[in-house]
Amino acid sequence: MPSNKKKKQYNISPHIEARNMSEIAAKTGNVYQSINVIAKRSNQIAVKLKDELHTKIEEFASSTDSLEEVHENKEQIEISRFYERMPHPTLLAFEEFEEDKIYYRNQEIEPKEETVEKS
Repeated sequence: MPSNKKKKQYNISPHIEARNMSEIAAKTGNVYQSINVIAKRSNQIAVKLKDELHTKIEEFASSTDSLEEVHENKEQIEISRFYERMPHPTLLAFEEFEEDKIYYRNQEIEPKEETVEKS
């Protein structure tokens, strides 16, 4: 790899673990809202990682390759393997949610009070 940046190390287990639903629900008051927050953050992480992967792979792409001249690009393979070994975006989002690293807010609109005119 031409860049000297260090690769991120994730300390998240890639295995499925049982979670306490009451702890998940406690942060938002509703388990479904909590899962919705995690799902939205997971989608954001997935898009970011996908864009990051494509830009890194494009650095090594050659525009002069034809079908006969295609050869293995070891740098591209190494980058792809790194991203394959990363934890799933859902696990990353759940970890952020547990550590209170996600900002979210309840967008429910409070019902407007009706004013009654006395005649």
